[in-house]
Amino acid sequence: MSTPSSALAGLNAVTLAGNIPGPLAAAALVRDGMHMTKVEGPGGDLLRQAHPDLYAELSAEQTVQTLDLRSADGQTAFQALLKDADLLLTSQRPAALSRLGITPEGLAALNPRLCWVAIVGDTEEPEVPGHDLTYQLGAGLLSPPQMPRTLLADIAGGQEAARAAVTLLLGRKRGSPERYRQVGLRQSAEHFALPLHFGLTSEGGWLSGKLPNYRLYPLKDGWVGVAALEPHFAQRLMTVLAGRDPEGVLSELTVEECNRLAHEHDLPLHAISTPDSSSGPVSTPGGQA
Repeated sequence: MSTPSSALAGLNAVTLAGNIPGPLAAAALVRDGMHMTKVEGPGGDLLRQAHPDLYAELSAEQTVQTLDLRSADGQTAFQALLKDADLLLTSQRPAALSRLGITPEGLAALNPRLCWVAIVGDTEEPEVPGHDLTYQLGAGLLSPPQMPRTLLADIAGGQEAARAAVTLLLGRKRGSPERYRQVGLRQSAEHFALPLHFGLTSEGGWLSGKLPNYRLYPLKDGWVGVAALEPHFAQRLMTVLAGRDPEGVLSELTVEECNRLAHEHDLPLHAISTPDSSSGPVSTPGGQA
């Protein structure tokens, strides 16, 4: 919960950004003290319908206001909010925002101090539709037909949007004229794919699982991640295993025994239980370790 001494206390923001990336950015800014007014259209935020609990968590401590920006009354109320705001967050395509009168030029005339972070699918082609699934697939982070376990592009995009907001506000304080930045979800997914594109996690790469001291191993009742990457950890692991093959030794241990071994010898191992640990090694998306 933010306090009057929080870093962003005293700053006001308005967000039109629904779904996942925008609310993540807004929640991060609120945690650091910014006051956030969440403006929703008459249909509400799709996230509220899809997952009310997540919606509630990401909109906590925010003022939620329903406005029809296609109406004169809605526009009047929205512009009144913007006149007193330091920041605007959006996640709609530029053409859709332009039809509502939301343009860099219009906002500059309304409130020259207003900073605007626009979350788009792709900063190079902001009008082209897409979602986390398409951006992860394009970045090589998926192994079809397996669906993603998390929303990497959305989460990274939300974090980048919060960072961009703070950067604009700090720049404003220091006299910078910059008031507008775009954050692309495709670019965020590609940022996550850097280790893959540079070969670290691709097949045969340093962190692909080819090293016996950096790999997933099956246990009696689960799996263990062995991340003894640094030389001193690798040497300690080999000493603990008495030079034996890690897979042969670890396959005879339970999750509890493995985690105890890691604690006793200060090793970067972590074991988890799984419902069925007898199916053999699993493949990881994109060859990631």
